[in-house]
Amino acid sequence: MEKRNLGKSGLQVSTLVLGGNVFGWTADEATSFEILDAYVAAGGNCLDTADVYSRWAPGHNGGESETVIGKWLKKSGKRDKVVVATKVGMDMGDGKQGLKPAYIRRAVEESLQRLQTDHIDLYQAHKDDSDTPLEETLQAFAELVKAGKVRAIGASNYKGGRLKEALAISEKHGWPRYESLQPHYNLVHRAEYESDLEPVVLQAGIGLIPYFSLAAGFLTGKYRNPSDLKDKARAAMVGKYMNEHGLAVLKALDEVARHYGATPAQVALAWLIARPGITGPIASATSLKQLKELVAATELKLGAAAIEMLNNASQEKIAA
Repeated sequence: MEKRNLGKSGLQVSTLVLGGNVFGWTADEATSFEILDAYVAAGGNCLDTADVYSRWAPGHNGGESETVIGKWLKKSGKRDKVVVATKVGMDMGDGKQGLKPAYIRRAVEESLQRLQTDHIDLYQAHKDDSDTPLEETLQAFAELVKAGKVRAIGASNYKGGRLKEALAISEKHGWPRYESLQPHYNLVHRAEYESDLEPVVLQAGIGLIPYFSLAAGFLTGKYRNPSDLKDKARAAMVGKYMNEHGLAVLKALDEVARHYGATPAQVALAWLIARPGITGPIASATSLKQLKELVAATELKLGAAAIEMLNNASQEKIAA
């Protein structure tokens, strides 16, 4: 699997980043271990998780995904084979949230303990914290890098203006900068990233690892009418794409997929991998079959005509 530089961090990341949101949630521990082993065997090397995964599930408190990954790292002995990326800032309950320095220092220790490692390769601000000055947050991250607990830092769910401001502050103080951005970006959700964030990302040379690359599963093509969503864990997330625009994108995906002998999911990921500035999209798998399909997407090279067809089919969203 191709590796690409993650900004100027010195880290090299595979063009498929494995999403860890499902580990300990819709993929049990044994299945998660199988998926992790197969991903690394296929040449993948970046695991994306967060302290809050999967707090939304009944009976969960957050930290479930990091715990599963930590057990796998210890059992497999493959810590040096992977780039471990996790996040801080989302609501963990009991006031544990945000990007204040004291909380970051506490949260990183808890993540390190769950991950059973002495350092995090990419530590990301999960969302902007408008109540905390950027200087305070970035200085706290800089201290973690200096201490060797974190190798590089990244941002997720930032607006273009705030990201640009954060980069300027890091440069002013000589602190480590955000070397990656993790935005919501896919074929049916383009406007927000391309209009606001892409100019900042390309100018600064930041690595891009978009989440919801398959629109919560919608771009796999397995959800085409409301009945397909019945009793599905992601029904609420997928349902919002089931409209005229979303179905037009699926139609284009179907056509390109037939031409290449591929699946809609593979085409959707290949489109992202071919976009300017992309390091690798994030996608999750709950079975070895799903993982195999995702890995194959990294070998799919779309021609100009296919990319134009997909761009045109998804263009309406940008104009909206």
